[in-house]
Amino acid sequence: MKNLLIKEIQLTSMPITFIFLLFAFMTLIPGYPILMGAFFICLGIFFSFQNGRETNDILYTVLLPIRKSDVVTAKYLLTIFIQLIAFVLMLALTVFRMSLWNSAGVYMQNAMMNATPIYLALVLLIFAGFNVIFLGGFFKTAYGIGKPFLLFSIYTTVLVSFGETLHHLPGLAFVNSGSEHIGIQWLCCLIALLLLIFFTLMSYRKAQQKFEQIDL
Repeated sequence: MKNLLIKEIQLTSMPITFIFLLFAFMTLIPGYPILMGAFFICLGIFFSFQNGRETNDILYTVLLPIRKSDVVTAKYLLTIFIQLIAFVLMLALTVFRMSLWNSAGVYMQNAMMNATPIYLALVLLIFAGFNVIFLGGFFKTAYGIGKPFLLFSIYTTVLVSFGETLHHLPGLAFVNSGSEHIGIQWLCCLIALLLLIFFTLMSYRKAQQKFEQIDL
């Protein structure tokens, strides 16, 4: 499996997939819907799937001396690898903003979402949506990428809108603060992480079943 993941990174992935990891630094931008950084990171992963489709990567991988289900595993591992790097960057930047820049005027007066544990929780939910909607949708055919990504885009739009609205609701202003009710915020982040793990595993199992039924 290690060799398959190396193959995915070195042969199938496009350089732009890793370049798009720089969108994690949107975490620090005030006055902008910073959750879109998570969307752009998923867009970078999408480009690698698009490249794989155009180069018949799925068929090539199936012809290797591996189990058919390993093809699904390799694609999920690639996606999780990129998402893990992105989340670690976002986590570090969020902690940086909450500690050293906690009293900065641009964040105190920011009408948009700030980088807080709630922001990180929503990032994890965006990644979960990508793994379920796009990856799960892709392995229904092992070819179609347009419709699954469109559905994921709609999901992300709804989630970003929810995130940008949340702190404007009565009694919920604390979700945009890096200091108020911080325990509750980190608990929400932990719950989101568990949801990501659960739904990714569920999507992975279903994708394996679907892919086994496809006649390539």
